[in-house]
Amino acid sequence: MTLAQQAAETRVALATASARLGASMRGPTQFMGRQIAGCGAVIGAMPKCDFSCTGCYLGEDANRARPRSTEEIRQQLREIRAWLGPVGNVQITDGEVSLRDEGEVIALIRYAREIGLVPMLMTHGETFRRKPGLLERLMVEGGLSEISVHIDTTQRGRRDHFAAARTEAELDPLRAEFAGMIRAARRKTARPLTAASTVTVTRENLAGVADIVRFFLTHADAFKMVSFQPLAEVGRTDPGLRGVTPDELWARIAEGTGDPDIRRGEGWLGHPACTRFVQGVAVNRAKDRGPRLVPIFRRDRPDEMRVLNEYFDRAGGLSFRLDSAAQALRRIAGFALRHGMFALTRLLPHLVKLCWRAGTLRGNYFSVVSHHFMSAAEIATPLGQERLGACAFQVPINGELKSMCAVNALGLREEFYRAGKPALVEA
Repeated sequence: MTLAQQAAETRVALATASARLGASMRGPTQFMGRQIAGCGAVIGAMPKCDFSCTGCYLGEDANRARPRSTEEIRQQLREIRAWLGPVGNVQITDGEVSLRDEGEVIALIRYAREIGLVPMLMTHGETFRRKPGLLERLMVEGGLSEISVHIDTTQRGRRDHFAAARTEAELDPLRAEFAGMIRAARRKTARPLTAASTVTVTRENLAGVADIVRFFLTHADAFKMVSFQPLAEVGRTDPGLRGVTPDELWARIAEGTGDPDIRRGEGWLGHPACTRFVQGVAVNRAKDRGPRLVPIFRRDRPDEMRVLNEYFDRAGGLSFRLDSAAQALRRIAGFALRHGMFALTRLLPHLVKLCWRAGTLRGNYFSVVSHHFMSAAEIATPLGQERLGACAFQVPINGELKSMCAVNALGLREEFYRAGKPALVEA
């Protein structure tokens, strides 16, 4: 596929995504339909998980469900590719996918990249601790370039002293271990690896959110994103646990970033009640008395909103993540040829201002995300139905794309697991 064909297909995918959004959702920092079409995930790749987390969205039958064949997962990937267009984000997830045969995991990652998707492997990370060298093998043989490691106190399944952790601070050495693993894998393979971490947030660990943010800002050379996910009452989740509101969560995030007005840099992906994020520059300087996050743009600055929207209009969907060096150079040359004056007179001054605001040229890109899944009761409300209609995170179920919230809360996951012949195996 030529760069021109890829750009044309991207525009179609973005326009289709944008058409699903109501007028109230098309704010100045809405990325769905302007930069990306959404995010997909596979299902059935490995329903089993060897953890027993207190905030688990799997059903009771997950550990007895058979993994679907590699061809079935490939078909799901093709359906996601048709929806998202070139360089679409897809999560290789289910229960714990790293428990599947290594060769099959490699084949699925490689296939996703071959058809033009960017696969992110979602994992608790423990398999990589038990099998040194596995991460590097996935990178070299499969082309894995993105990974997300779930670490928080709701997890039950680690086999060392971290199993007894009851505060998020007690897990910082584990987070540091994964940061070191990521850096080492990059050095050993001489390949890129973008890393994120997911965190389930409950009323019990909300107080630890600020310190988690500080940790990841300090290690922003290793991790590029942390995604906080307030607990939803679905699956096998402990009925005694409770989630938190977006405002409660973002107050703690703001504390950790060192910016009480951090949400002025907030972007949306789909419905604003679903996914919110702040992209910024992680800065660690002694005079700052701790790490801080400087937003790349702010909603309360009209000049920055104009630059952002003009960028979307000119180059929305632009991505280098699957490019070779030669392809990246051609893409940059094409952008310069078409939008060189915009880059010189609008983008460059904005970047200079950002560096001045950060007080350094040595910061690292970092993004803080909150993603809010729904319970069945929430889905049943008018707001819940509106959110489903604008969902940016979908899963192929029997040839149809379904919201991940519906998959988790309305029994679609369990129905899918039971649909095999036979679907379940003895525990």
